[in-house]
Amino acid sequence: MRFKYSDGGREAAGRKGSTGDCVCRAICNATGRPYAEVYNALAKGNQTERRTKRSQGDSYANRRSASGGINVKRKWFRDYMYSLGFRWTPTMKIGQGCKVHLREDELPKGQLVVSTSRHYTCVKDGVLFDTYDCTRDGARCVYGYWSL
Repeated sequence: MRFKYSDGGREAAGRKGSTGDCVCRAICNATGRPYAEVYNALAKGNQTERRTKRSQGDSYANRRSASGGINVKRKWFRDYMYSLGFRWTPTMKIGQGCKVHLREDELPKGQLVVSTSRHYTCVKDGVLFDTYDCTRDGARCVYGYWSL
């Protein structure tokens, strides 16, 4: 898979340094939306997330930023992705093992926001857009992807 460096507009939005904003960068790369717009929407979702018994130690809940990560399993996140026109396609089931890898020949064409282990990235027509090559030489497993 070809790799193209892209920070999703983070630097142009005036942000400095590195942080855990891969979800925001992936959405920006796939949609072309401004970084600040996507970041603010994700931060608002994080802020409205309520704490539960299971999320007491969750670093995402009630945060006012999207820098420390996004809990992508929450309903507000799915609703946000659907509002942007994305459709979720799972590629792996519990106990099934890895069937789809982060390779050009195993992913469909189009604009994808891809879920891998502890990371979200963008693949557009077989080209990886991210701040580093996260393919692990084609061995990285894909859990699912959002497609436009």
